[in-house]
Amino acid sequence: MLKTNKEFRAISCEALKGNWTPVVLATLIYCAIVGASSFTFLFSIPISIFLVAPIGMSFVILYVKFLRGEKENAISNLFTCFKDYGKFLGTSLLVVVFTFLWTLLLIIPGIIKSYAYSMTFFIVHDDSAIGSNDAIELSMKMMKGNKMKLFLLDLSFIGWYLLGLLSLGIGYLWIIPYHYTARAAFYENLKETYTNVEVSQ
Repeated sequence: MLKTNKEFRAISCEALKGNWTPVVLATLIYCAIVGASSFTFLFSIPISIFLVAPIGMSFVILYVKFLRGEKENAISNLFTCFKDYGKFLGTSLLVVVFTFLWTLLLIIPGIIKSYAYSMTFFIVHDDSAIGSNDAIELSMKMMKGNKMKLFLLDLSFIGWYLLGLLSLGIGYLWIIPYHYTARAAFYENLKETYTNVEVSQ
């Protein structure tokens, strides 16, 4: 049974207590990469895509690693994608393309599919043998009946993101780790009922 949103946020807060610096710096570096990529996108689309997509996947995964105890390795974990670049690139691009194609139909189906695919990156991390398509399929199975639960968890952070605007976005360096660690906690709770997802050591 899934925990409540309040419990996921509490898990996130407990994990982050006294350990903010590594994830805040990792978030700053990631935002800088995304920002620089956006600036050069029109001039170098392939480089932007091939760099940001896999690093974005690493950025999601670093929070489940952080939650599992890798408190000081957030910055190095941001670049985990370069240890298995092909798989990270392929998986991240498949998720982006599938979501984009659904969005072309209508915005709502695209959003729904983004939640269906939301566990894919975690699954690939936890099962090095699984293929990208199989990871997406497993994510959809895991999220069946749970998409609204994750959506409501995300929605519970809206107030924080609005407050972040008052700091000219600087507050996002703390809000994003708080949010993404809660999402990692959601995955950890969800996968307890799926024994075929093996946690990597």
